[in-house]
Amino acid sequence: MAKLTRDEFINSLKEMNLLEIKELVDAMKEEFGVDPSSVAVAAPVAGAEAANEGPSTVTVTLVNAGAAKVNVIKVIKEITGLGLKESKDIADNGGAVKENISVDEANEIKAKLEEAGAEVEVK
Repeated sequence: MAKLTRDEFINSLKEMNLLEIKELVDAMKEEFGVDPSSVAVAAPVAGAEAANEGPSTVTVTLVNAGAAKVNVIKVIKEITGLGLKESKDIADNGGAVKENISVDEANEIKAKLEEAGAEVEVK
């Protein structure tokens, strides 16, 4: 059996759905005794330096859905995975679209919502 490179492994993960990835993690845990939660403990230590540079997580808030509310609802539904009614409620009333996310992800979401015609804040 040929050895996979790091990039090949990551690319194969991109092709999997969440259930397949969960099954893979469970199989690794069973085969090698690897517990993903024990690896995650080291992440905050590495991220401590980044905390000094500004907020590590932010919230994307919808201020106004604008004139093209239907497009904004579609984008909210796509981003959050919420149902149509819940997405419409956010578009109608404003509020948090997604909370405690990275600044990069927040900027991507903001761009999508603004492209759809919404007014958005990142806090």
